[in-house]
Amino acid sequence: MNTMLKKMTRRELLATTGFLTLTFAMPSNLFGQQAPEALGIAGGPGLPHDMKNNPMLSSWLRINSDGTVTLLIGKVEFGQGNRTAIGQVCAEELDVDLSRLQIIAGDTKLCPDEGVTSGSTSMPDGATAVQHASAEVRGILLGLAAEKLGQPAETMKVKDGTITAANGKTTTYWELVVGKALDVKATDKPILKDPATYTIEGTSVPRVDIPAKMTGGESFVQDMHPDGVVYGMVARPPNYRSKLTSIDTGPIEKMPGVIKVVRNGSFLGVIAKTKDEAMAASAALGTAGKWDVPNDMIGNAGIYDWLLKAPSNPNIIHDQKRADGAAPVKTIEATFQRPYVMHGSIGTSAAIAQLGADGVMTIHTHSQSVWQTAEAIAKMLKVDTDKVRCIHTQGSGCYGHNMADDAAADAALLATAVPGTTVKLQYTRAQEHQWEPYGPAMVIKIKAGVDGDGNVLDWETDVWSTSHATRPGGNPGNLLSARYLDPPFEQPTPKEISGPNFGAGRNAIPLYEFPGQTVTTHFVSEMPLRVSSTRSLGAYANVFALESFIDELAHDAKVDPLEYRLRFLKDDRARAVLTKAADLFGWSNYKRKPNQGRGIAFARYKNYAALTAVAIEVRVTPRSGRVQVLRASVADDSGQVVNPNGIANQMEGAVIQSLSWTLKEEVRFSDSAILSADWASYPIITFQEVPSIDVAVINRPGMPFLGTGEAGQGPTAAAVTNAIFDAAGVRLRTLPLTPDRVKAAMDAKKG
Repeated sequence: MNTMLKKMTRRELLATTGFLTLTFAMPSNLFGQQAPEALGIAGGPGLPHDMKNNPMLSSWLRINSDGTVTLLIGKVEFGQGNRTAIGQVCAEELDVDLSRLQIIAGDTKLCPDEGVTSGSTSMPDGATAVQHASAEVRGILLGLAAEKLGQPAETMKVKDGTITAANGKTTTYWELVVGKALDVKATDKPILKDPATYTIEGTSVPRVDIPAKMTGGESFVQDMHPDGVVYGMVARPPNYRSKLTSIDTGPIEKMPGVIKVVRNGSFLGVIAKTKDEAMAASAALGTAGKWDVPNDMIGNAGIYDWLLKAPSNPNIIHDQKRADGAAPVKTIEATFQRPYVMHGSIGTSAAIAQLGADGVMTIHTHSQSVWQTAEAIAKMLKVDTDKVRCIHTQGSGCYGHNMADDAAADAALLATAVPGTTVKLQYTRAQEHQWEPYGPAMVIKIKAGVDGDGNVLDWETDVWSTSHATRPGGNPGNLLSARYLDPPFEQPTPKEISGPNFGAGRNAIPLYEFPGQTVTTHFVSEMPLRVSSTRSLGAYANVFALESFIDELAHDAKVDPLEYRLRFLKDDRARAVLTKAADLFGWSNYKRKPNQGRGIAFARYKNYAALTAVAIEVRVTPRSGRVQVLRASVADDSGQVVNPNGIANQMEGAVIQSLSWTLKEEVRFSDSAILSADWASYPIITFQEVPSIDVAVINRPGMPFLGTGEAGQGPTAAAVTNAIFDAAGVRLRTLPLTPDRVKAAMDAKKG
C-alpha cells in the first residue's frame, strides 16, 4: 500500500519520549451578533470558546525529544494561509523558532474536531486558542525548569526552546519533557506575551504551503497519484430529479482498462486502470442509460419573481424604533438582485480513497468539514463513524462548500467495490460546473425615509433568499450521490439558522447610526438549484445593496459619498478604515477624466469581524458598456496582525473574485438543465482584467484576531457599481454588471 495512504495510529504518531497537546471546537454562539470581546476571545474572561469543550493541553501541542514541536489543529488550509499564521502564533507564544514547528491539520483520526473551517474563524477561533494554549505550555515548561535548575521561573528567559536562568544555568524544552506526558487542563489565566515584544507575529513570514506549489510538488490532492492507484469516474443524470430506468452495462464492462462498473440505484460509476480509460467508460455510461427526466426547473430568467412569490418564512432580525415621530420629507427605495454564482474552482474537485483490510475507509479530501463529511460518508456506507477517516489534503481553492465533499463520497463509494485498492476520482469541468452547490440567488429591497438635509430617519430592508448552508453536517442527504442510491438518502429540508449574521441576513443590518431600522429576512426553504455556502454567504449581496443604496442617498442629498458615510458612521475603527482607504486612493484630490469614475464602500464582516473599505476607479466605454476596473485601494482592520502579507493576499484575492462575480458571473439554466457547463458559458475574470490593487493593513496590537478571508467581497461589488454611476450616471442594481446591462442602462438614460 502506498505510504501516502498508510494509516498511522495515535501511538505511532506520538512515538516520542514526551509530548504536549491542546484542543478546541467552534462555538455556536459566534453566529449571533456579538463582538469578539464579548465571546471571550483574546483577553476576555474565561477560556477561549474553542478550548472550553476540549480543555486538555495534552491533545494539540507536542514537544518532541528530537527538538521539534508538533501542532495538531482542526482548522484546514485551502488558500487562506491559516497554517502559516496559526503556526506563527504558536511559535511566538511558545518561544521557538518556526523552523522547529510541524503542523498536522484536519486528520479526523489524529487532530481535534474544530468543526467546519469557514466564516473567517481560523484566526479568531483557532489562533486564539493556540495562543492561549501555547502560552500556558510555556508556563508549565518554565515551572519544570525552575524545579530542575533551582531558580525562580519568573527570572528565566526562553529563546528557541532553550531556557536560561539568572545564574546562567540552562535547560531545554526537549530535556524537560523526557518521560513526561503533561496531561493538564488549561486554565483561564495564561501569561500572554506583550505584543511589543513580538518577533514572529506581525512579520510577513512566507507561507509554508507555497514552495511545493511553486515547484510542482504534490501540494493538491489533484496532483497525487499514489503507487498502484486506479481511477474512478461517475456518470451524472441529465438533471437533479432524473431517475435511471434501465441500462446495459455489459458493453462498458468490456471497454479497455475497465476494472469494474458500479451501479447502485441511479448512481453510476466506473473504475479503470487509467484516467483516460475511466473517462471514456463514464462517458459511455452516461449515454447508455435510459432516464426519466422531469422538466420542472424554473429557468434563470424568472428566478427573481419566483423568489418573491415562493412560500417564505419572514423573520425580523433587527427592529429599532425611532423615538422622534417626525415624518420623512422623502422616501427613496430600490431593489437589488444577485444571481446564482459558482465557486468556480480552477481545478475540479477530487479525492483519493482506499478501503483497508481493517475495514477503515481512508480518504484524502480537500473538504472544509472533514469531521462532518466523514460522519456523513459513514452513514451513507452504513458503517460506524470510526470506520471512515478523512485526511485533509489541499485542493484548488473555493472558499465555501463546493464539490470536495461529493468527491470524497464518490471515491468512497467506488473504493468500496475494490477493497484494498487505492481509487482516485476527479470530476470533469462540466460535472463540476453543473453539479456544484451554487451561491443562492437573492433579492434585497431597501427603503429609506429622509429629512430635508438627506439624513436617514427610517431604514427598512427585506431580503429574500434560499439556504446558504447545506454542507454535509453529518447527514448523507447533503452528499449528492447519496440521493441516487437505492434506497436514496433524502436531502433534509434546510432551516434558517438563527442569529442576524448567518446566511441570508449576514451584513443586512446597517452599522450606520440611523434612528429607525428594521431588517427582515424571508427564508425560502425550497431550492430550485443546488445551493450552499459561498464566500461571505449573504454578505456579498447585502453589502452590495446596502452600500450602493447609501451612495444613492448621498447623491440625492448632493453630498460627497465619503462625507455622507462618515456623517452616520460613529465607530472610530470603522471611520479609520474608511478614511484610510480614501486616503490611499487619493479621494480628496481625485481628478476626473471622461468616462471614468470612482466609488467607495465599507463593511464590517458579520458586523463584528474584520473592517474593510474599498475604493475603486473604473472606465466605462459608452459604445459597448464595457466596464474596466483601473485600480482598487483597500484598507483592512483585522485586529492584531499576525502576517501582514497574508492579510494583503486575502484582500487582493477577495477583490479579484468579487470583481469576477460582479462583472461577469451568473449561472444560467433552462427548465431541464444547467447551461453553464464550461468557462465559455460561465466566464470569469482574466489576468488582463485584474486591476492594480493597493492594500493598507491597520494593525491593532493586543486586540482580538478578527479573520480576513471574506471581508472584501461586498465592499468591492458596491464600490464598482458606485464608480459606474460616477462615470456614466447610471445606477445598476442587478448583478452581474455585464456590458449589455450597462449599455442598456446608458441607452435608457438617453431616452
